[in-house]
Amino acid sequence: MAGSCVGESDGLTFWVAEQKDYDDVMSISVNIYGGNDYLPHRYAGWMTEPDRVVILGRRDGKLVALESGLIVDEGCTVVVEGLRVCPSERGRGVARVIQRFADQYIQQLYPSVRTKRLTKVDDPSAGPTQALSKFTELGRRAALSFIGEADSFEGFVSHLRNKLHSTTGSEPGGSVPQMVLIEDEQHLKNILLDPELPSRVQLPGGAIIQDWQPLQPIEGNLEILARRNLTWLADKPERPSFLSFYTPPYPIPYKGGSLRFNIDMFGTDLVSAKRALAGHLEKVRERREVKGRVMVHVYLNKSLWEGVREFCEGYTGVRRWREYREQLFLERGM
Repeated sequence: MAGSCVGESDGLTFWVAEQKDYDDVMSISVNIYGGNDYLPHRYAGWMTEPDRVVILGRRDGKLVALESGLIVDEGCTVVVEGLRVCPSERGRGVARVIQRFADQYIQQLYPSVRTKRLTKVDDPSAGPTQALSKFTELGRRAALSFIGEADSFEGFVSHLRNKLHSTTGSEPGGSVPQMVLIEDEQHLKNILLDPELPSRVQLPGGAIIQDWQPLQPIEGNLEILARRNLTWLADKPERPSFLSFYTPPYPIPYKGGSLRFNIDMFGTDLVSAKRALAGHLEKVRERREVKGRVMVHVYLNKSLWEGVREFCEGYTGVRRWREYREQLFLERGM
């Protein structure tokens, strides 16, 4: 086997992932996240991303597990992502073994890391999860998901705009206040580094969660956000009380091939949330970034979920996908 082994434990050998391992990684990833798996699209980027460590676990040469960590918060934190175990090895403690090794290996490479953070999906009706017994919960948001064909989004945006007229009391055909597009790099930096931003937009756990990656709003994380190619909207150009962005749509395996489109929102004003949703969908439509089947995931303050759900209903070309879920933001010391 090419490459070099970086450790072994409990019958597993551990290797730093390479591009050539892609097929093996995909072979243990079938049906993960109900077809919403991001890794087929992001794996190649992970291989070259600065301060990213991807560890593979093998048993007798066969890939059985993967875990990745991204060093953020100016070297103080590792954000853990991508944990997966092949179906035949689940329930045998393999996840625990690779997590323990990855923690140790990352600390060898980055001695300044003191904190481990992650986000995970939670179904509140299922009761406490095992992760909650090991981690401190820093925050949570609601997740609202819907699905439709790209051709339906033209009508869906018009449907939302008409509802906005009703919500704001403006005349049909009149103008609804638009969210402000934040494009200037220095302008965005000023907004994100404002020490009052976390309380003003109620950042969960004080972090900007971008497509499940929690990042403190500090200068060392701005480069990470910049390379995500995000589109930012705010309720006002200075000192916003509502801030949101979308991650460019990317392919996922759902039903043989779909696009995933994620919108992250921060703030508690319902009208602003509705305006932001319509605004992001308009931007995607204008840029012709979607085609085929599109899965949209909106992450927002729990108090907004019901209002935004109602806002999205009533258009036959787009339907809700899955019931109410929450995104948990967790932390523990290394």
